[in-house]
This record gives sequence, structure tokens and C-alpha cells, in this order.
Amino acid sequence: MALTGRIHSFQSMGAVDGPGLRYVVFFQGCPLRCAFCHNPDTWEMTGGAEYTVEQVLERVLRCRGYLKKGGVTATGGEPLAQGEFVEELFRQLRREGIHTALDTSGAVPLDRAERVLEQTDLVLADLKFTTEEEYRRYTGGSLSHTLEFLELCRKKGIPLWIRHVVIPGLTDTEENIQKLGKLLEPYPNVERVELLPFRTLCLEKYRTLGIPFPLEGTPEMDLNRTRELEKLLSSARK
Repeated sequence: MALTGRIHSFQSMGAVDGPGLRYVVFFQGCPLRCAFCHNPDTWEMTGGAEYTVEQVLERVLRCRGYLKKGGVTATGGEPLAQGEFVEELFRQLRREGIHTALDTSGAVPLDRAERVLEQTDLVLADLKFTTEEEYRRYTGGSLSHTLEFLELCRKKGIPLWIRHVVIPGLTDTEENIQKLGKLLEPYPNVERVELLPFRTLCLEKYRTLGIPFPLEGTPEMDLNRTRELEKLLSSARK
């Protein structure tokens, strides 16, 4: 039988999910329940639509002309929740000479992640909080497990782009940003750290799904303050 996966959606010209223009595949299903998640419609494994690897590859290759300096990014949801599918998709993409990027929280067993990483050119890693308590409270995941995933990437020599959402009243303090810099010190393969300002564009999705948004009432992150924290982080990582 052909290997199948559940896909939420596709974006044919992504410009913020890795280098160059990207074909972005949004996978269905996620083990976490992050308080600031913008895609609650990707949580359940039963959503989305079923595709074979060959069907996804066919869609990508139609856009091959503009992917020469970009590639394909698997995101979600959590793509590693469908690790076997992503592994095979990435294997076939690399045979076609197409760059592969994995946007992940790393919140799956490491043996499952390791096989996918063998076919991955770049990891966009979501490091959501800087303490174990906050991680468990606001995501249902584990900071220590995430750091183990980053260590696996280091051992394999896979370039890392770190993403950290800056949320007013939660992660927007100088102390938190300095902690973030310290946490990343052991990983020389970190090429970039992106501070993403918290936004509330997802509110309508939650209301449509009848799901309460845990951070409703939290103001959006000020861009000027985000830039100040970026400078602080840059100094802390020197």
C-alpha cells in the first residue's frame, strides 16, 4: 500500500519558513497545546486530507522553477507526528535536488525524529519557553526534551534556526531573553534566532472551532520592544 499522510494545507510561495522561496506543507496533528498557537485547526490527527508522498511531490515539482534558491518546508501542526511520511517525502525531494527544512517543536520520541533528520537540510526549531515549569504549563511539552532534540541536531551537524515567540507578560522580559541566549550557548550549529512578536490574528479560528483562546486579552507584542530584545539577545550571544 502507498504511504499516506494527513495534510492540512499547502502554501506555494512561502517567504518566511526558511531560505529563499519555499513550498510549505502544513501537516495535520500536534501533540502539544500551546497557549499561543495560531493553528488550532491543525491539532487533531483526524483533520485535513489524505495524500500519498507521490501526490505531494507532484504538487511541489509543478513549482520547481522558483524553488532553485529555496526549497520545501514541512510544518504544521507537528510534522514529526507523521515522521515516516516526512522522511520519505524529504528523501524523494533530495533526490530531486530540492532543499528540505523541518519546522518543528521536537516534541516526539527522539528515535522517531532521528530518521527524519537524516533527510533534513535545515531545522527551524521552536523553543517556546526557557523554564520547564512554563513549558509544561503553557504547551504541555517539556523544555528538557526540546533541548535533547537540539542536541541531536548538533550531533548530526544540522543547521538550526531557533524561533521564540515574544509574549507580553510572559516572555518579553530581559531576563527571559538572556536565559534564551544561555540555553543556546552549547549549540554552535545555531545559525539564526528569530524573536516572533505575539499576534492575535488566530482569535477568529478559536471562536469558529468553539475553543477558548488561553491568551485572549493579552495585547499584541510591540514591534519596537521586540527589536530592543533582539539587540539584547544579539549581545548576549556574542
